[in-house]
Amino acid sequence: MQIRQVLGRKSILVLLACAVVLTGCSRMNLAYRNLDLLIPWSLNDYLDMNHDQQTRFRTQLREHISWHCRTQLPGYLDLIERVQAQVRRGSLNESALRAHYVNAQEAIQTIALEITPTTVQLLRDLEDRQVRELDDQFEKDLQEREKKYLEPPVDQQIRKRADRMQERVEQWLGKASAAQRQRIQEWARALSEQNQLWLDNRAQWQRSLVDAVRNREQANFDERIARLLQDREVYWTAPYRAAFPAVEQATIDLVIDLYDMADATQRRHLDERLQDMRRDLSSLDCLPATR
Repeated sequence: MQIRQVLGRKSILVLLACAVVLTGCSRMNLAYRNLDLLIPWSLNDYLDMNHDQQTRFRTQLREHISWHCRTQLPGYLDLIERVQAQVRRGSLNESALRAHYVNAQEAIQTIALEITPTTVQLLRDLEDRQVRELDDQFEKDLQEREKKYLEPPVDQQIRKRADRMQERVEQWLGKASAAQRQRIQEWARALSEQNQLWLDNRAQWQRSLVDAVRNREQANFDERIARLLQDREVYWTAPYRAAFPAVEQATIDLVIDLYDMADATQRRHLDERLQDMRRDLSSLDCLPATR
């Protein structure tokens, strides 16, 4: 769902997909078990749900998480195992990484399809006051992000982009080498003023959502929300659409290069992180008994 893109970045969609596949959390099972508690807090940053809405949403959320654990998580565990085997064999190459990237996109799309009916109903039931509040919060969110990501000079934006990437990389590989840090700097510079394109695109999606919700009595409301969740690219700005392939390629190339530069200690660190993730997620009681 996008209620952090339906209500921004920390939506059900992102939390479910990323919390069980991409997060650096050291106790994955704990994070997963508490998604039903964590997600409403992210929603409340944008929308003050009343008691009935909260109750209904929590019930539906528990059902979605149960579905995800039973039907999707086994595939994630198999994927983690395959990545781990590739790391150990030294066969995690460009082709394999691209395949994993496609798998991640497909996983997110599967979740988007699953949660669309819940999202449609939640948004349909909003009061006019809540729609105005949602619009106001989106505007506040945009202003805060502009201050953080656009007000600094471009060279500072690039430096902070590199710092964020280095932090993520070191979660998986351990301390980056001088060559890896230099490669991250090159990637950050190549993206240049991507922050502006990203924020403009985010604002357009949010405006499209608010417009749809304001007109939630129209017959095509369900279809509009479904497209916002499932066909997000339709709402991209033209500049973002034009830049995206190069940005996507640059980031894939970065991951490939950083992995190729990794020494034995870093690859062992990655192996251990993947092993920890598999162990934590495999301990969840909601998994099918056959695993």
